[in-house]
Amino acid sequence: MIPVAMHHRGKKILFLTSQLPYPPHQGGAIRTYNLIVNLAPRHEIHLLSFVNSPGDLEKAAPLRQYCRTIEVVPVPQRSTLKRLLTTLFSPLPDMALRLPSAEFRRKLAARLKSERFDVVQVESIEMAPYAMGDAGWETDDRPLWVFDDYNAEYVLQQRAFETDVRHPRRWIGALYSFIQWQKLRRYEAAVCRRVDRVVAVSEADREILQKLGPGVKVTVIPNGVDTRAYDPEQTYPLVLEPHSIVFTGKMDFRPNIDAVLWFCHQVLPLIKTRLPDVNFYIVGQKPPQRLRSLAEDAAVTLTGYVDDVRPYIAGAGVYVVPLRIGGGTRLKIVEAMALGKAIVSTSLGCEGYPVTSGRELVIADTPQDFARCVVDLLDDAHRREELGRAGRRFVEERYDWRAIVPRLEEVYGVGRET
Repeated sequence: MIPVAMHHRGKKILFLTSQLPYPPHQGGAIRTYNLIVNLAPRHEIHLLSFVNSPGDLEKAAPLRQYCRTIEVVPVPQRSTLKRLLTTLFSPLPDMALRLPSAEFRRKLAARLKSERFDVVQVESIEMAPYAMGDAGWETDDRPLWVFDDYNAEYVLQQRAFETDVRHPRRWIGALYSFIQWQKLRRYEAAVCRRVDRVVAVSEADREILQKLGPGVKVTVIPNGVDTRAYDPEQTYPLVLEPHSIVFTGKMDFRPNIDAVLWFCHQVLPLIKTRLPDVNFYIVGQKPPQRLRSLAEDAAVTLTGYVDDVRPYIAGAGVYVVPLRIGGGTRLKIVEAMALGKAIVSTSLGCEGYPVTSGRELVIADTPQDFARCVVDLLDDAHRREELGRAGRRFVEERYDWRAIVPRLEEVYGVGRET
């Protein structure tokens, strides 16, 4: 029997997550999964998570090789009426009201009372209410509470408001974003002041979050990629057309919806005038009804959920990131770079990454510039290969998870015995 002392130099870490981080098919799950996988060889990992259905735990069986324990709680159900009322009358933002669960609170309190954890890591602002309670805060040897803020959320809502308010048909969405922007600014500030350490995914987010209050300590732990899994030399059975453009992302996420609508309505028609045989693939789960009409255009394919996005990214002539709303950093950028793809992105799409337009990718912000850059790259295989090689080098040097996770370990070690 291997003694528990094998972990004596490591930390005992409890992750709190809004969903099981397996399968790692979307931003939050990808991030948490890779943090856990790369921490597990040196630390003892425990996981307390919400699940949408009982079968989720069975599907996440591979997590057991990295986590000493996994406990789950069903996602609480909230009616549309209740959501509307709390949106209007609660001082808390919508994101803080999505996962209220007495059962989760009980399980968390029981774990923290019966065991001593070195670190409790709260993944995403939806889970922040569990850092705002009393559990685990009572004793002198309490855990270090770390809040992993995937985005500077209040800024995301501010940008959504500024985008939607210019379009009368989207004024209801703009009103929602305005209300959430104000509430989130107050709430995010309170959370950041409450916890011991805040983790941001980009320098831009760090600067935004540090303005929320004196004494807020923010460390940048960027999003990364497993460069061994995203290998440009790997071949896939899927073969896309020569003039294929690909976008990947969770398609019920508002910034992604806005991105593909803008691309299809403003950019794609301009590309078609130069390249009539162009094909645009929108790859990602849960596309809402307002996107399904896009597929009436023969040039547009909505895939819905796919088991693996890599064949689509690898098959792209050009990978696009036409985001106009958002915060944090986009995992999709480093995934496409790792696969050696030529990328055209808006400035916001690659915000948070120290990239130079024309070196690792191409940046374009108007429909005309975006279309011209995509067409030029589709017509120039040599230039696509140049950008792809530069992007691959960039992620190998800076954004492999194996290089990123030691920075998180430094956060855990601050002011603590190691």
